[in-house]
This record gives sequence, structure tokens and C-alpha cells, in this order.
Amino acid sequence: MGDVTSFYDEIGGMETIRTIVDTFYAGVAEDPVMRPMYPEEDLGPAAERLTLFLAQYWGGPKTYSERRGHPRLRMRHAPFAVTPDAAQHWLTHFRAGLDAAELTPEQDEQFWDYVTHAAQFMVNTLE
Repeated sequence: MGDVTSFYDEIGGMETIRTIVDTFYAGVAEDPVMRPMYPEEDLGPAAERLTLFLAQYWGGPKTYSERRGHPRLRMRHAPFAVTPDAAQHWLTHFRAGLDAAELTPEQDEQFWDYVTHAAQFMVNTLE
């Protein structure tokens, strides 16, 4: 019986997740719709949280839950007006992150499917 490999391992682990997240936040930093949704002047802590969340979600270390508990994504984002437009901006930057990671087409499709559903799920206002 062979070893079971997680999606996290298949895509290259933490190095790949960091590439995606670093590229994502480079876009967010310059985005007039997204940047105001991040109250911290330094985006580093937000990037670290997203890195740890994605690593755990895809089968990597459980550091996110050890530090922050259950993700409770909708609750954590409730203070922010996540509009359909904001979700599209978020996806634009995530797309750039996935492109930078140079995943296989199958891996890219799996990751993109998750994030597009997540972006839609996080919309909490239509205005």
C-alpha cells in the first residue's frame, strides 16, 4: 500500500502556498477596492494567516487551527462589506497567485474551483 500524498504535498508544499499568497498580496496592496478591507498597515500578518489557512486546508500543517482555532471565515469577514465587485477583485489577485505558482492544469483547476466558490461564499452585501 503506497503513501497517501496530500494536495498540499502534490503542489510543492509551503513554498508554493507562499508564492501564491505573496503574489496575491502584492496585488491587494495596490488595489483600491481591496486594500481598504485590510485595516493593518502591514499586510504581512494577513498574508501569514492566509498562508497557514491554505496550507492546512490542502492537507499541510495544522498551524492555523493551533493558533487561531476554527477558521470561521464568514464570521471573521463579517465586519467588511464583501461585495460581488470585491470578490472579483479578490479573484483577480488570486488568479495571479495561481499563475505565479505554475501548477499543473489539473492542480490549478482544483485550486481555482475552491477559491471561486470561497469568493462567492464570502459575499455578504450586494452594495
